[in-house]
Amino acid sequence: MKTLEPIPIWSFFHEITQIPRPSKKEERIIAYLKDFGGKKKLETKTDAAGNVLIYKPATKGYETHKTVILQSHIDMVCEKNSDVPFNFETDPIQTYIEDDWVKARGTTLGADNGIGMSMMLAVLASDDLKHPALECLFTVDEETGLTGAFALKQNFLSGEVLINLDSEDDGEIFVGCAGGIDTTVVLSYKPEKSPGNYFAFSVSVKGLKGGHSGDDIDKGRGNANKILNRFLWTLNKKMDVRLHSFDGGNLRNAIPREAMAIASVPFAEKEKLRVLFNTYVNDIENEKLNVEPTMRFELESETLPETVIDKNTSNTLLNALYACPHGVKAMSVDMPGLVETSTNLASVKMKEGNTILITTSQRSSVESSKYNIMQQVEAVFTLAGAKVTHGDGYPGWKPNLKSDILKTAQESYKKLFGEEPKIRAIHAGLECGLFLEKYPYLDMISIGPQMYGVHSPDERLSVSSTQKCWKWLTEILAAQ
Repeated sequence: MKTLEPIPIWSFFHEITQIPRPSKKEERIIAYLKDFGGKKKLETKTDAAGNVLIYKPATKGYETHKTVILQSHIDMVCEKNSDVPFNFETDPIQTYIEDDWVKARGTTLGADNGIGMSMMLAVLASDDLKHPALECLFTVDEETGLTGAFALKQNFLSGEVLINLDSEDDGEIFVGCAGGIDTTVVLSYKPEKSPGNYFAFSVSVKGLKGGHSGDDIDKGRGNANKILNRFLWTLNKKMDVRLHSFDGGNLRNAIPREAMAIASVPFAEKEKLRVLFNTYVNDIENEKLNVEPTMRFELESETLPETVIDKNTSNTLLNALYACPHGVKAMSVDMPGLVETSTNLASVKMKEGNTILITTSQRSSVESSKYNIMQQVEAVFTLAGAKVTHGDGYPGWKPNLKSDILKTAQESYKKLFGEEPKIRAIHAGLECGLFLEKYPYLDMISIGPQMYGVHSPDERLSVSSTQKCWKWLTEILAAQ
């Protein structure tokens, strides 16, 4: 990868992939950035949250131009295939190149947002680029709480123009994003002794594409939690299912790719179980195979567990997960093709203390609609007798189509590539909405190279698009 052009970008990206940087555990990448700033003799500072700001003076002739803020987040989503041994807190990402794509072996690549960081470092390291004074802002914990953006103080930045490098679509300028909020559910149960003469089994859904719960929510991809629960719910209508455990999904902002449950049914129903399973698999494949070509199901016998979830809670869980909304709830009228409101049933986990933790996230570019879908999810689990809490949420970013930096970016793109870039808002969350709360005068856009499969082990980054985005970014800076 270090031989790819432009060499500085790919060299920095390689170095970044070798540094573990899970959300909330970014100490090593923070140290790397501070060390970089020191070696380059660039003014570098951090705040109490861990955000890093590196300042670079304007090049000759740009001293009176407005200071430009370049911004990326330093953490990465840590997702892997279940059969891949990997520790995101200690292991370097194993990258490889296939045709025009940089990929990782069985894990997320971390191009979100490592490639944005790499471009910023390449700008800071360059001696021949033309640009105004720069403030390069590297924020912490974007993926699991936007902690860095929330903690940003009003006097930390001085720039008036901000270019966010956390977008994933070639030739597109983002000028707005959705706001979001998390809804967390805790359901308590009583463990009961497994009934005798029952057949225990594990059932799993694997091989789904998953993806970003904002950017990919409209692609019709399967939700492993919903698919698995639908089978168990249907089975429970036909026979006495005793549920021992349910484990699906991981991150609130990722569509769950895998889910597995352990349960038991009366031994006399063993053959009927297999028939119903085969029928169900056939139904789901008919519904989803064009969208999920690598989807697979497994049903295997298990040793009968000592305990199961009490029957009342088991029924309640299966009903609540079935009723819980997931997916696109409304499309934007103002911007055709833009998802306006959605919700993601992200994870179901067995926890200590005989509790089940259910994590969901809601997004909308309309603030009232964000709270409406949040309250629908809350209502479902309130009826189930669960404890429901919500995160602080984050605001959306309202588009400004009269933006000066937008005009510069449009003109720069047309000059380089002979065509107009697309102007879009994104259903995913960006930190820009929070920046605007702290610095309401900011003129902002978001750009980035082409990526697919973000937040999943299928994540891949286009080499040619990265080269193109680099030319575009440097042209914008020179024209600013």
